[in-house]
Amino acid sequence: MSETAPGRLIVISGPSGSGKSTLVREVLSRFPERFELSVSATTRAPRTGERNGVDYHFLSLAEFARRREQGDFLECFEVYEGGHWYGTLWSQVAPSLAAGKSVVLEIDVQGTLAVLERYPDALTIFVEPGSINELERRLRRRGTESEQSIERRLAGAKCEMAFAHRYRYRIVNDDLDAAITTLCQILTQTPEAPSCSKT
Repeated sequence: MSETAPGRLIVISGPSGSGKSTLVREVLSRFPERFELSVSATTRAPRTGERNGVDYHFLSLAEFARRREQGDFLECFEVYEGGHWYGTLWSQVAPSLAAGKSVVLEIDVQGTLAVLERYPDALTIFVEPGSINELERRLRRRGTESEQSIERRLAGAKCEMAFAHRYRYRIVNDDLDAAITTLCQILTQTPEAPSCSKT
């Protein structure tokens, strides 16, 4: 198989704009046979170019609520004030873990805490920017956020970063190549290796 322990649940979090999605995509492209990304479900509408089942499982609010009541989610929460729900479906995780595949969840802090209640041995990694000022610069550079949205995301980032110590590893993404190398080391070596952690 691989150096990675079989059936391991891997949780990666970080503020919006921290670059966690870029890091995850790079690792998956380098080790497609080792890691599988869990596709989250959401009640928000697809954005331009997004595909159902690939970027997200797009569910109606009623369908999401029905599946939540049935216990179909490993974790799910309402995110921001827009009333949109996001969650991880058991069907995206359990079969792969049972088959010995390592599954990556890219979720927020509250989702991580919920996952750890059920999988206390999950490998948790927090990706953070070099500073809040750098995060604000990245968000503004996107050119897709309103001023209100930027302020909300920055406030959320500060809250999330207050929980960074709860994660087994922290990666400061102030150099993309170095951050990718660090994440690859964490995922392909033993979780306890202290040299893999960049704080």
